[in-house]
Amino acid sequence: MQDKFSKLIPNNNLIKLYSGTMWAEGPVWINNLSSLVWSDVRSNKMLIYNSTNGLVSTFRSPSNFNNGNCLDNEQMLISCQHENRRVVRQENDGNLTIVADKFEGKMFNSPNDVTAKSDGSIWFTDPPYGILTNEEGKKSESEMGGNYVYKVTKNGSILKVLDSFDKPNGIVFSPDEKYLYVADSGAAEPGNIDFNKPHHVKRYDVDMSGNLSDEIIFCEIEEGFPDGMAVDVDGNLFICDPHGQKIHVYDDHGNLIGNINVPERVANCAFGGENNSLLYITASTSLYLLETGTIGK
Repeated sequence: MQDKFSKLIPNNNLIKLYSGTMWAEGPVWINNLSSLVWSDVRSNKMLIYNSTNGLVSTFRSPSNFNNGNCLDNEQMLISCQHENRRVVRQENDGNLTIVADKFEGKMFNSPNDVTAKSDGSIWFTDPPYGILTNEEGKKSESEMGGNYVYKVTKNGSILKVLDSFDKPNGIVFSPDEKYLYVADSGAAEPGNIDFNKPHHVKRYDVDMSGNLSDEIIFCEIEEGFPDGMAVDVDGNLFICDPHGQKIHVYDDHGNLIGNINVPERVANCAFGGENNSLLYITASTSLYLLETGTIGK
């Protein structure tokens, strides 16, 4: 596996692009801007890094304690807002439209991470992190009574697709969309970790209609827990582990290829750059860059 890891990560030197956030999260590369947008959840703002000139500026403030982000099929920014407990889309004029804010008349907990599928659907996780304290949202009671995974179809229908999680977190499809990966960070509580609770990534088969089946535990994060994830064109999974301060890299069979050590608690990562081969890493106070030998999905 060492040879495979060396090809994926030929140079394990992180480049610090920016420092000054409180809890960096939700990176997403926007190609037509040659820029990376990410969230500083606890500072209630979003930032943008311009790769052309290296400058960082405010993208959205306040952000309603925004966390995860992705682009939909039309390259519009989809974002998860903890405070408003909803998923939104930013239109060309800058205005936000609601993708999902309620299910069966109840408010979500705090949508956390989000991904888009080629059929136009939007999939997101809904753990309680934004309602447990006022640090990442607004302390509130859950109306849902549980922490689930949801799908918003192209026509706007909202479906609860998974209910077997303690705290669903990172979410990503395999390159061919035959599999869905969802992290369970149940072991992580604000200021505490309990390894008797889930700290693994689950995998599901996805059929042509987008239905899920055959749940398996794809990997267990030993002495840590999974948060945000990214995938490359070969199906390798890059799993961020805040507690272990690592990005664990697994192949599509669930074999650990190697680890990328990060000097801070690392929450999320995303591929970007001109060739989509640069791994942007959000870790506590900083945004890092790592050149890879692969290409992001």
